[in-house]
Amino acid sequence: MKDNYLTVTALTRYVKRKIDTDPHLRQVWLRGEISNFKHHSRGHMYMTIKDDNARIQAVMFSSNNSKLLFRPENGMSVLIRGEVSVYEASGQYQLYIREMEPDGIGALYQAFEQLKEKLQIEGLFLDDQKKKIPAYPNHVGVITSPTGAAVRDIVTTIERRSPSVKITVLPVSVQGPQAVSSIVRAIQYANAFPDEYDVLIVGRGGGSIEELWSFNEEAVARAIYDSSIPVISAVGHETDTTIADFVADLRAPTPTGAAELAVPSQTEQLDKVSYFVQRLTQVMRTDIQMYSKRLERLSQTYAFKYPKQLIAQKEQELDSMLDTLNRSFKNRVEEKQLRYTHLKKRLGMQHPEQEIKIEADNNNKLTAQLNRSMKQLFTSSERELQTAINKLALVNPLAIMARGYGISYNQEGNVIKSIKEVNQGDQIDVRLKDGYVQAEVQKIKEADDSGGRKEI
Repeated sequence: MKDNYLTVTALTRYVKRKIDTDPHLRQVWLRGEISNFKHHSRGHMYMTIKDDNARIQAVMFSSNNSKLLFRPENGMSVLIRGEVSVYEASGQYQLYIREMEPDGIGALYQAFEQLKEKLQIEGLFLDDQKKKIPAYPNHVGVITSPTGAAVRDIVTTIERRSPSVKITVLPVSVQGPQAVSSIVRAIQYANAFPDEYDVLIVGRGGGSIEELWSFNEEAVARAIYDSSIPVISAVGHETDTTIADFVADLRAPTPTGAAELAVPSQTEQLDKVSYFVQRLTQVMRTDIQMYSKRLERLSQTYAFKYPKQLIAQKEQELDSMLDTLNRSFKNRVEEKQLRYTHLKKRLGMQHPEQEIKIEADNNNKLTAQLNRSMKQLFTSSERELQTAINKLALVNPLAIMARGYGISYNQEGNVIKSIKEVNQGDQIDVRLKDGYVQAEVQKIKEADDSGGRKEI
């Protein structure tokens, strides 16, 4: 029988070729929602594209997703261009995505919002991170295209407002593939000379969002944030807003506006100086008039008209005050002398010599009384000690042995108190007054009530 059975590999390969050669599946335009999104470490993106009734596995290789201007996320509705094929290893058909953009919102706008949210979370937009723009800069660096209208507007405005300010144009590309790196290098170059530049103007003229996009790139935003020199952003027209505007230390609505914010107007400063000179002159004139009138009033007073009479009067008042002071001083001294005499008399009446003598006699009496008491105590204690010695002598076993008694010990050194504690033939030691006697027990006799002995 002929073998008509196919292998799984052969069948899968056949299906794959059918699908790959179908012109309707080589170019597929698809709308759907992303789920199960995974960005692989090798750069490829894997996801599921679904709608209310069906789903399809999809992959977007790194060579294609590197061009995305936004970050795909689960739940995002997207528009996709790709092709359908079969992944032979699993026998599963899937969508190979070539291009993708958000559905209902532009990819650039999506990328703008995502980067804005990211940098805002990191704190790059905080006001307390922004540097103060110097009020009177000496040197302004202008980072923009050297051929655009923006640079002419900036330079013309600065020269008109402050002719003495030095201007250095750092030429860059403001659009195209080289724009981002060009702008970043210019900012970093200026920061290599932080004492040279007082403020930087970074920007360009108006244009579409695509033309302004270089100023929405993360690298440019971080270069502006890391700049030690204050940065004024001047991108497009007043209605144009870029990421650079949020990060910069100051945002200008236009390049011309940036120049006006960067340097003060010499004409305005001269007007202010003139105004302050007028104010100062008026204040000084008013003060001179006020002090002149005061001087005139003082010149009409008695002291200025009749100085000799005033001096004579003051001399007389001084003599009177000196007399009063002398009397007060004399009275004060007499009062202190009387008080001193009174205190000296009281001190003499309460001299401590008599008290010392009385206390010395009391001390001698107490010392004699203490000696008598101690002598009586020693005598009494001596008698009590002798009595205790006599009592101890009566019960001292050595004294008893001196009268002819002895104490018997067994071989273990214990005192023998009863005949029941020894046996015939035992070796015993007898302690006498002046030594020991070793003996052997030959007989044991028990004492009767009359004091006699009987053998056991």
